[in-house]
Amino acid sequence: MKHPRLASVASADLMAGSSGDPRVTYINHDKVADTLGNNGSLATAPDFLVMGAHRSGAGHAELHKKETDIFYVVDGEATFITGGAMVGSKATSPGQRTGTGIQGGEVHHLTKGDVIVIPAGIPHWFKDVPHSVSYFVVKVLKR
Repeated sequence: MKHPRLASVASADLMAGSSGDPRVTYINHDKVADTLGNNGSLATAPDFLVMGAHRSGAGHAELHKKETDIFYVVDGEATFITGGAMVGSKATSPGQRTGTGIQGGEVHHLTKGDVIVIPAGIPHWFKDVPHSVSYFVVKVLKR
């Protein structure tokens, strides 16, 4: 059974219009594809952010004090670490930390179709990206 394209889910969001009524925002598939390939924001609201992301290598370890990250992998693969202790941790902005890696933690091999939810306050890290990985990120923001 084929699943509906995540683009349909990610492309609609509720945002307050000038009258305070909820408004649906549509983002067409060309914009979704472009954003996925070039990293960028698709939709924002006071309590969430939807982005497209593409990596061709490892990243920095991250920890977001007030953001839950939900990743949906649409192509490629990566070794992803959650939990453990960040190495070389430093504050980059209020509630945000980055580091050079993670010591310990749980190893996940992410591939096309996988979804992973990283609650606020949990370190996470794209440790290895053999070729590339493309994914959608939904950030749920705590107030």
